[in-house]
Amino acid sequence: MPPALQRTNCLPPVVECHSVTRMGIDAFAAIADPNRRYLLEELRRRPCTVNELAEGLPISRPAVSQHLKALLDNRLVKVNARGTRRIYSIDDEGFTHLNIWLDQFWS
Repeated sequence: MPPALQRTNCLPPVVECHSVTRMGIDAFAAIADPNRRYLLEELRRRPCTVNELAEGLPISRPAVSQHLKALLDNRLVKVNARGTRRIYSIDDEGFTHLNIWLDQFWS
């Protein structure tokens, strides 16, 4: 193909900024789901178990666990074992990383 007809990639290289892409698959994709946003809102109020979180959603308890895993993988929630119970809560450090990344657009 002649050089004039070759396609060029005009996109800049992908650069990781303040470790948002290292948090997991994508923190923004994780919070894009309305069920996950509901879970985050509930956990913002107080730490909860999976069963407590599942009470307010029209999805199964295993589905809630899968949503929590996505949030855990992106370090937006953390879990602590208390006996046989697993208590989920907001991971402040994960949200701090997300806020740092977002703040660069307001500077």
